[in-house]
Amino acid sequence: MLFTAKVMLFMLAGILAGILAGALPGLTATMSIALLVPFTYRINPPLAGMMVLLGVYVGAMHGGAISAILIRTPGTPAAAATCFDGFPLAQQGKASLALNVSSIASTVGGVFSTIILITVARPIAGFALSFGPFEMFCLTVFGLSIIAGVSEGSILKGLIMGAMGMLFAAVGRSAVFDVDRLTFGIQNLPESDLRYIPLMIGVFAITEALTQVENLKPSERSVDAFKNMFPTREQMKRLLAPLGIGSVLGTLIGSIPGAGGDIAGFVAYDQTKKASKHKEEFGKGSIEGVAASECANNAVTGGAMIPMMTLGIPGDSVTAILLGAMIIIGLQPGPTLFHNPDPKVQILVAGIFAGLMAANLLVLPVRLLGAPLFSRTVAIPAHFLWPLVVVFCVVGSFSMTGTMMSVFIMLAFGVFGYVMKKLGFPPGPLILGVILGPIAESNLHRALSISGGSLAPLLRSPIALILLGLAVMSVLIPWWQSRSGGGIKSVSAKK
Repeated sequence: MLFTAKVMLFMLAGILAGILAGALPGLTATMSIALLVPFTYRINPPLAGMMVLLGVYVGAMHGGAISAILIRTPGTPAAAATCFDGFPLAQQGKASLALNVSSIASTVGGVFSTIILITVARPIAGFALSFGPFEMFCLTVFGLSIIAGVSEGSILKGLIMGAMGMLFAAVGRSAVFDVDRLTFGIQNLPESDLRYIPLMIGVFAITEALTQVENLKPSERSVDAFKNMFPTREQMKRLLAPLGIGSVLGTLIGSIPGAGGDIAGFVAYDQTKKASKHKEEFGKGSIEGVAASECANNAVTGGAMIPMMTLGIPGDSVTAILLGAMIIIGLQPGPTLFHNPDPKVQILVAGIFAGLMAANLLVLPVRLLGAPLFSRTVAIPAHFLWPLVVVFCVVGSFSMTGTMMSVFIMLAFGVFGYVMKKLGFPPGPLILGVILGPIAESNLHRALSISGGSLAPLLRSPIALILLGLAVMSVLIPWWQSRSGGGIKSVSAKK
């Protein structure tokens, strides 16, 4: 099913769109996928629609390095650490070398993390089947606490946004009690699953459009045209250690819900610098630094899908949107996904695994051959780009339900997200609250119904208590590190 002309063409289109979006500062993988979900969920076969989204995911993580190397502006937050050595290489006339090293490193990281996803997903899902409703509730709380704990800026603001996301998710028809809640008499609200997408488009795309329009300024142009340069055999030997460090750290960090590609890139860059024999080159144009950062942030793609596919807990904001897209096409990520007897479900799951691997392999020749062309995308004037983004937002939101209510929801949350951004509130926890809130509510209600309203089974469950302990630690440790000026928070602050 994967290797049919239609599915492969959709995948290639997604990869190209993702690279272009990633190369444009501000057009992140999250926003690009949120924009495309409304156009893909009706595509037949459903695997073709998923391949578009996975292609965009992989392509955008690759494309973020293009503007980071050429104009010292990361196209995506995950490419922030790539600026340290990529831009100095471009200033030395080695822009194509930096682009090609980033292409190879990104592919290695993506393939490695996909192999780990394929090999560990089913065992993890088998273990998770032993989870009861109390354990699933505590797992969801753990996921929410991690997302809030690694939020940029104030941890308190991250927790507030997560709680607000859960509140917004409660609006409309309750899945537990089958009654309308918090609608304030508003009619024709979309179904809960379809309401996620306009909300996410508003919070990410409209918010970013408003921010970019507010700060319009002439964009820097790339340096002179360059000849294509590839790393030599000696340089490839030097890249072995950064590729190993980036692959392992990126996959591990990606599998932790909330710890995204930006953190992975900085951590891998730092560890590679410590292990390198050429420390003096870092910050001045080291290909090892470029490789470590790009390998790690692309290894996050497979790593972030591990908790999403096996536990139903998104690894980052991108997989949160992919989770919603899978629910819309009839898949329910979680422990039961791999034990569903329906052959159509099993084919889709296998297709997603194989498709993620194929996308990571297909993007390499696209990047290597198209490097000169993709590098020119950073020159698109902002006053043309962002009005087009708003148009796509409106069209995409309307196409979800065929009513203007989705457009109004999208615009309202766009303004809301813009105000929250001005006040320093991160959008990631809001989206995860919207996604995980209903899961936490339904599992808690189911658990209390089984126990007759008693919390005693929760206190008797070692797994539940461990997860609650981890949830508390995931909030307290970043808070303590931020007060002491160490750990991941201080690394992220360098961005």
